[in-house]
Amino acid sequence: MTPLTLYSSAATVTLTSSPRVPFHPPARRGFVSFRLTAKKLPLRSHSLSVRAMSELVQDKESVVAASTESSEELNHSRTFLDARTEQDLICGIKKEKEAGRLPPNVAAGMEELYWNYKNAVLSSGAPGADKTVISNMSVAFDRMLLGVEDPYTFNPYHKAVREPFDYYQFVHMYISPLIDFKNSYVGNVSIFSELEDKLRQGHNVVLISNHQSEADPAVISLLLEAHCPYIGENIKCVAGDRVITDPLCKPFSMGRNLICVYSKKHMNDDPELVDMKRKANTRSLKEMATLLRSGSQLIWIAPSGGRDRPDPSTGEWFPAPFDASSVDNMRRLVEHSGAPGHIYPISLLCYDIMPPPPKVEKEIGEKRLVGYHGTGLSIAPEISFSDVTADCSNPNEAKEAYSQALYKSVDEQYKTLNSAINHRRGIEASTSTVSLSQPWN
Repeated sequence: MTPLTLYSSAATVTLTSSPRVPFHPPARRGFVSFRLTAKKLPLRSHSLSVRAMSELVQDKESVVAASTESSEELNHSRTFLDARTEQDLICGIKKEKEAGRLPPNVAAGMEELYWNYKNAVLSSGAPGADKTVISNMSVAFDRMLLGVEDPYTFNPYHKAVREPFDYYQFVHMYISPLIDFKNSYVGNVSIFSELEDKLRQGHNVVLISNHQSEADPAVISLLLEAHCPYIGENIKCVAGDRVITDPLCKPFSMGRNLICVYSKKHMNDDPELVDMKRKANTRSLKEMATLLRSGSQLIWIAPSGGRDRPDPSTGEWFPAPFDASSVDNMRRLVEHSGAPGHIYPISLLCYDIMPPPPKVEKEIGEKRLVGYHGTGLSIAPEISFSDVTADCSNPNEAKEAYSQALYKSVDEQYKTLNSAINHRRGIEASTSTVSLSQPWN
């Protein structure tokens, strides 16, 4: 078979074999073996009832009980797992910093995150919210500390770490209290069912999406958990290096299936690392091609290359424009995989629960804002490249036309979600092309 050569501003890639080479950010990384176990968290009711809050707290207690032996084997500090109060957590940060186990900047970021997370969860008004804050933050801080003590390396294709410690459920446990499910909606949920059927038949599916926050993958999983849990557990997200290098973010990334790349927005931040980043992207694209050849792959990608930002003049949020080359690369990967493939446009609205900095930042370690808010997810029917580009006169025109067609759909869906959530129109915001529902009810 003739190799497929992809061209982009990040790299020129010829897809052939797929060596298993670790994805190396520009800092020391090492593998770590966790012996902790967390029971699978049942999120039956997203109204955050007393029972749900109790389950969250009990989950933390089971982690503490199960970790005693393994923590001693790893010589890992139990400071945060032993925490029972807010004072325990705040003093624990100071203790670990003074012991030299937490760098000062990481310690400061953890304390800032605690207060922001606390304010967000308490604003939900849910019974037992104060206990949930202590429970969730003690486990989160423990994972962050362990990640500093014994850093984890992400391969070009990272599989979610589900055992012995279940990072996937840990992420759900942490993010769920931030979502106002009464003011959250899913658009065209029946298409997600259609998509799941295609995956089970061996087809590949690519979701072309906007990107709102670091919580995007968890929001997708949580909003679909009651109706299509298979999607949340099997989705593979194309992720930038920042979410696998920031100590406060890495534990959450460990709970997702990731294809790790360097974003074009940060490709030239350090000229000495440009060549390394391009080679890493080459390995990741080869890994993606290998996955697609096996079929039944679900890949989420944001071709904007980064998170959405508000219009500086109006403050209104909108999906960032797509990079046509990134869209075209994904289309060609799907077409050359040998398995039937489908490309769907999806839209996310969730910036308020973890808003990004106002502008793109070069340095790792952004300010961690957190909020309690409604969220939205919508999908539209797949868009055929041949249908959209039938009248195009050349490949470049076709590439741009297809990217614009996908973007237009994402933007239209976003406006519907915005009307439902931020303008409080709810289900009535549904249109002829976007049917809103709350499948968890």
